[in-house]
Amino acid sequence: MKATRRLPLLVAPSLLALTSCGIPATGVVEAGGPASGIASVTTVYFVRDGGALVAVPRTTAEPGDAGTALDLLLLGPTDREQSEGLASDVPGLPSRAPLPTSKADAATGGPDETGEDVPTVTVRGDMLAIELPGGMDRLTDIAMRQLICTAAAAHRVATQSANPVTVEVTSVYGQHTRGSDKGCPDQ
Repeated sequence: MKATRRLPLLVAPSLLALTSCGIPATGVVEAGGPASGIASVTTVYFVRDGGALVAVPRTTAEPGDAGTALDLLLLGPTDREQSEGLASDVPGLPSRAPLPTSKADAATGGPDETGEDVPTVTVRGDMLAIELPGGMDRLTDIAMRQLICTAAAAHRVATQSANPVTVEVTSVYGQHTRGSDKGCPDQ
């Protein structure tokens, strides 16, 4: 077949495709709720085999909030995670109030208005200061690593900084530990 005969055969389908679209323009169509994406995830660190830290993803409304991440850590591993050999050296607090259910609850202190029995987190750039409440004294080294890695992982989500995140943990009884997210295992 000559090139002059092939050209009309190639051009005709292209022109037909361009002119036959026929989709009318429409305005905004309101149907359903807003689009939703991937669930927000916070990494919490538990312990396997008596000392190896394991990064565990948890769904949360506040993925970059170190306080929320510590709340998830204090809840401990789920039944399924426990059956997989995960545990925590960080003691849960039996008097803990329920987690805040919204950003407004979190901003006002949530259901527990005193805030006395939960860790408090203060952020200063790439430095986090965690003050532990009474009942969380004399923690093991691995418990401190759990706190440091969990808080730092949440902070890293919020800041996306390339610098190491330094975490300073202080108990009401004077125990003081400083560390960074260097060496925290990835998910």
